[in-house]
Amino acid sequence: MPTVGIKKKSRVPGVMITQFIESLPEGKSHPDFTRKPIALTIQEGKFAFFKAIVTGDPQPTVTWSRNNGDVSDTSRYQTKYDPNSNEHTFEMPNVQPDQADTYKCFAVNEFGQAVVTVVLNVIEVGYKKNKAKQPAAEAIDGNFKTVLKRKSKIRPKAEQERKEGEIDPKFWELLISADKKDYESICAEFGVTDFRWMLKKLNEMKKEREEEQAQFVKSLSNLKPIQVNADGTASFEIDMDLLDPSSSIFLYKDGVMVPYTKELGDKMKHGLKQVGRKYIFSMRDLMPDDAGLYQLDVEDVNMFSTEFKIPMVDFLVKLQEVKATEREDAVFECVLSNPFSKILWFGKNLPLEQGDKYDIEVSEDKLIHRLVVKDCMIVDKGIYSACAGIKSCNAWLVVEADKDAQKGKKTARKTTRAGGSGVDLQKIAEEQQVKLVKDREERKEQIKAVKEAAAAAPPPETPPAPAPTEAPAPKAPESSKITDNRVNEKPVITGGLSDIYALRGNPAELSVTMNIDSDGGWFKDGEQLNSGAGVAIKKDGTSHKLNIRSCRDDDSGVYRFVSGDLSTQGKVTVGDVPEFDPDDLHKFSKPVIIRVGQNAAFKMPFPPQESLVVSWFKDGTELKDGGGIKIVREPNHSRLLLKDCLRTDAGEIKIQLKNPFGAVEATSRLIVLDRPGPPEGPVETVETTSSIIEIKWSPPKDDGGSAVTNYIIERQQAGQSLWTKLGDVSADKTSFRDRNVTHGKKYNYRIYAENPEGLSDSLETADSIMAGIMILSGPPGAPTVVSASKTCIKLTWTPPEDDRGVPVIGYQLEKRKKDTNQWIALNAVNEPIEDVSYAVKDVTEGAEYEFRVSAINESGAGDPSPPSAMVCAKNPNMRPCFKDPEDFIVVRAGNSARIKICYEAEPPPQITWLKDDEPISPWTHVINTEGMSQLVIPSSKRSDSAIYTIIAKNSVGEASFDIEVRVTDEPKTPGPVELEQTVQGKVVVSWAPSPDQELDDRLYYVVSQHDSNIRMWKTVADRLFTNTYTAININPGTEYHFRIYAKNDVGLSDPSQSPTWGVNSNRVNSTELSFERPPSILVPLKVHTPPKGYQLYMTCAVRGCPTPTVSWYLNDICINSDSNYYMTNSFGVCSMYILRVRSKDSGDYKVVAVNPLGKAECSTKLTVRGKV
Repeated sequence: MPTVGIKKKSRVPGVMITQFIESLPEGKSHPDFTRKPIALTIQEGKFAFFKAIVTGDPQPTVTWSRNNGDVSDTSRYQTKYDPNSNEHTFEMPNVQPDQADTYKCFAVNEFGQAVVTVVLNVIEVGYKKNKAKQPAAEAIDGNFKTVLKRKSKIRPKAEQERKEGEIDPKFWELLISADKKDYESICAEFGVTDFRWMLKKLNEMKKEREEEQAQFVKSLSNLKPIQVNADGTASFEIDMDLLDPSSSIFLYKDGVMVPYTKELGDKMKHGLKQVGRKYIFSMRDLMPDDAGLYQLDVEDVNMFSTEFKIPMVDFLVKLQEVKATEREDAVFECVLSNPFSKILWFGKNLPLEQGDKYDIEVSEDKLIHRLVVKDCMIVDKGIYSACAGIKSCNAWLVVEADKDAQKGKKTARKTTRAGGSGVDLQKIAEEQQVKLVKDREERKEQIKAVKEAAAAAPPPETPPAPAPTEAPAPKAPESSKITDNRVNEKPVITGGLSDIYALRGNPAELSVTMNIDSDGGWFKDGEQLNSGAGVAIKKDGTSHKLNIRSCRDDDSGVYRFVSGDLSTQGKVTVGDVPEFDPDDLHKFSKPVIIRVGQNAAFKMPFPPQESLVVSWFKDGTELKDGGGIKIVREPNHSRLLLKDCLRTDAGEIKIQLKNPFGAVEATSRLIVLDRPGPPEGPVETVETTSSIIEIKWSPPKDDGGSAVTNYIIERQQAGQSLWTKLGDVSADKTSFRDRNVTHGKKYNYRIYAENPEGLSDSLETADSIMAGIMILSGPPGAPTVVSASKTCIKLTWTPPEDDRGVPVIGYQLEKRKKDTNQWIALNAVNEPIEDVSYAVKDVTEGAEYEFRVSAINESGAGDPSPPSAMVCAKNPNMRPCFKDPEDFIVVRAGNSARIKICYEAEPPPQITWLKDDEPISPWTHVINTEGMSQLVIPSSKRSDSAIYTIIAKNSVGEASFDIEVRVTDEPKTPGPVELEQTVQGKVVVSWAPSPDQELDDRLYYVVSQHDSNIRMWKTVADRLFTNTYTAININPGTEYHFRIYAKNDVGLSDPSQSPTWGVNSNRVNSTELSFERPPSILVPLKVHTPPKGYQLYMTCAVRGCPTPTVSWYLNDICINSDSNYYMTNSFGVCSMYILRVRSKDSGDYKVVAVNPLGKAECSTKLTVRGKV
């Protein structure tokens, strides 16, 4: 076999296949990889391994090699194979840096070879990014370029040495990878204020970096900075199209290389996941020391830099599980240990943002954070989590279906809120705020004490110490004493100036405190101030104060206190508290009145001001934009729009204007008009007599925003469906007296409240109220069983002896099954049995029952009667008897014969059929059903004629009945007819008997005659059992003709013609005609395609003389004797009937007609379709 080298393509990218022969034998294949080894970056000393799975027939041999070295040392390289998983493993225990190389895996069989390469990168312990690794070529080969030989501008913190004024390289790395919107915050963090210079230098660095990146990537996009995920991990993403997919990728943190792997992501802290062009680097088990600058390099070029900041924060109050009803709002709350302007919220592992579905709220102190899930639905249930820094907490949202909702209708949104922490969050936040302030004060005191100690310490005689910025002064020991000699003490400002806001026209004070008594001066915007002109300068020991008696606009400015080389400054801003125009305030204070479902709008003008915060409140709760609330903020006014208002939206509406000088509020009210709520229940019965029912109720809790004008009362008689209006009463009356009642009857009432907006929902009585005292009838007599069968039990009973003065209107009948304790009513109280008898048809055959009956009057059902005797639902025993049977049946030969006999008997009898007192043939079918027995002869013959006897026998007795069955056919034509005159005027007509005369004892003859005067045939003799007939009144000179018919129970034969009697000189004797002819098909069979299970008629028409014998065939098999087919032949019309067609009835059907003169046939096709 010649050897060739044909390159083949593998389904796994990166696999090279070479096929050794041109065509593979059947069932054989060249090697291929279904799982190739994955590139690995691992730390020195760890356990490294590659895994591969190969296929091929025959089984390939797998070997491993490396580009720059040998793998024969079994102490460093081990090859294993697992036959269960079909995995080939190449292991390197305690991997060393010199093992970093490109490895190859070979799979070879006699038909081809598959090769795949994989790179192993080894990180030296303690290796830094800026440290150049010794080339591996020194030990192995000068051409091997290590992937770790390069430097970075970012160096580890321990090695960072920058000159004063030099910008941290971290600043430029962050800017290169950041969005433009983040430039300002990054510059502020690193203290860069010259933006024009920064942008110019940044553009130059970006251009240089893009040229370097172009050596390894085609495109770079979608740079997403590092952030914490809902599952507690942190990740950053980048879309990167590599020129060479095998290029090495490295990850650094603060200049130190970080080990990661694609395959061992669940075992190592850092992992890489690649999806197409997207690279996702993740980090789990987050700790505070994970904060830092993370950089992604391809070979020796940086692609992306992002900073991971971890604030020191924790959850004081964590999220709690929330159970909400559909269309209700759900609230998750938490309290943080330190102020946090924004935390991350996740729902079912997806980030959540402020919008129509979610409200994210933060308190003013930024300690309390809330997530509001609005208008909850079943699909909203799941786990919700809050993430602050690397800390997170989560809780379940359980959404339950609204049980009060009407089926098929959408319920209105609820105004209630579910959830919350269940504790006083405001109190916890205030306590934490006090603690934070206290901690800050303590730190200030510590710094102050350090500064005082440093100032009080005598100057050293040794060379001067480093500047305070280089090393902080040590804290003075507690035993140190400040000497009374103030000459050596340096002045220090212990209490400096801060920015203040002063109200116009009010006094303001600036104060500075020194550690010793020293002089100082005050300056405003660079100009020195002196007492006078509204300004007073005071000095009291170490305290220096500047008082402004009445602040004016020109008092605003930067104030500075100078004492020697020391100075402190603060800004004074003079302004006013926001205010409203009186006319606008009066207009706003008027309430806004709307109807339910309408929109409510509030607008408040105000003078334009800087640093003005506008807030809207409802009943003290701040409103947020979103959902049904729209807040518009313009420079000179603000608008509030509430959409589709409900009654619960009514309340106090307040707008607040706030600036650094104070706040002002304006209040209005929203009134939402609606129809009132239902009157408060329950409905109480004040009085009930035989002629009066008085009820009372309470006013509705919610009058719909306008006063209730009146109440409307309706009534319904118990057991009826019609409600009738009785009248109405004024709003100040909450009772009603019904005088049109009937004693003993029960009534239901419902009450509506009405106001100008419409009618409320109704308040209905819980139970029916009876007029007067309930008087129930006494018990009737115990039911008596009249008859019982398996389907019906007839009962009768006597009326109660004591009806207690109230007429009985009917009865209620109950039954109880044996071995049970439950009485089941057979009729409702409002559907009484009017007679004293009843036929119970709801019974189970063979079960035993007892019955009881109660009399019903206007008050209801009275006491039940004693139970009846236990009765079994079964037919009574009786001797078999036959119902209207037929004793004589005639069947045409060839057709099926059916004898159907109905009977009555209990218990069911045993049925036996006899033929002429002998057992019937096995070809005869007997079908027994309940109350009926049927004997079927599929294709009858004359020999089936007999006396058939049916015998029914049970344990009570026995009965029998005889049925004569006559199987015959149309008789054959009688023989030749002869005429002879023995007496004048009489002619003796004689004929040869029909061939069927001996076979059929019920055969007789009919004679018809016609003459030349009348020319009409008329029957002159009937039911002749002889072969002669004497015709009378035969006149000379008249021609006579006679026809002889044979007749039996099936019909007439063809006639036998007589010769002409009489002589007529004017007529010529005609030639005798013959009617005999072979069979022929007049109407052929038609094609049929009935559905399965349907009935079918198949018909054709045949003629011939003598009458032909007709046979039916299915697929050339005669079916005349098959009981599944019912065939008839009526005067040449041949029919076949199938009660329910089956699939096996499909095929070719043929009808064959035969007589002594010949044969005729026709055929068709029957196709049974599947059930429709």
